Amino acid sequence: MVEEIAATLPDNVLEVIFSYLDLHDLRNCSLVCKNWYRFLNDENNDVWRLHCIRKLAEEALKSDLLSSVPTYKAKLRAFYHAWNPNDCSRNVYIKPNGFTLHRNPVAQSTDASRGKIGFRHGRHAWEVIWEGPLGTVAVIGIATKEAPLQCHGYVALLGSDDQSWGWNLVDNHLLHNGDSQGNYPLLNNAPKYQVGERIRVILDCDDNTLSFEKNYEFLGVAFRGLPDKRLYPSVSAVYGNTEVSMVYLGPPLDG
Repeated sequence: MVEEIAATLPDNVLEVIFSYLDLHDLRNCSLVCKNWYRFLNDENNDVWRLHCIRKLAEEALKSDLLSSVPTYKAKLRAFYHAWNPNDCSRNVYIKPNGFTLHRNPVAQSTDASRGKIGFRHGRHAWEVIWEGPLGTVAVIGIATKEAPLQCHGYVALLGSDDQSWGWNLVDNHLLHNGDSQGNYPLLNNAPKYQVGERIRVILDCDDNTLSFEKNYEFLGVAFRGLPDKRLYPSVSAVYGNTEVSMVYLGPPLDG
């Protein structure tokens, strides 16, 4: 009887009920019956819109920053994967929009940040947008929880040990374990990164590879043989007042 009632509740009633539930409860509700799954699988309905309004800053919702995640549910997912304000250098803070880090102008320091959620299984993609000067070193990539978040001097912190893997956008070098792993991408006269461009990072935990895209062009696999450990979106920066945004996209679309 209860299952029959649940299956026949109209959408406007479901909308009111679900608007009071948290994300964990909504996930469980989507498993109750086909009708509830159908309703919650609509990523633009008012339930997801209300959760977005509650969680996300108005600045983020109105800006172009989230243009790659057009639905309300996708925007909410991106927020829960954004930079972690409790897992970054003391010289970095996360701006009120929730997606952009700001590096304070501290001399002789390299500073890093990790995302809130790390990955050990599946395929994941996110965009990184460097919105200020790169300085002498600007590295994007991934790191474990053991990788350091701050060090003295201006260095490629991400990629400086065996717990992180990075692409230095300044000189187009891949970095891991303190060594250059060669030029990237493998193109003659590969263009340097331009401030504001969106770099898509693709982590494949099934094939243990890390790849990048720029301007919707696949640049090739950058790293192979990644360890079976939880890996987090990461960046390291040296330039004062530079800002870097990160938007989680979900599983990459092939082709």
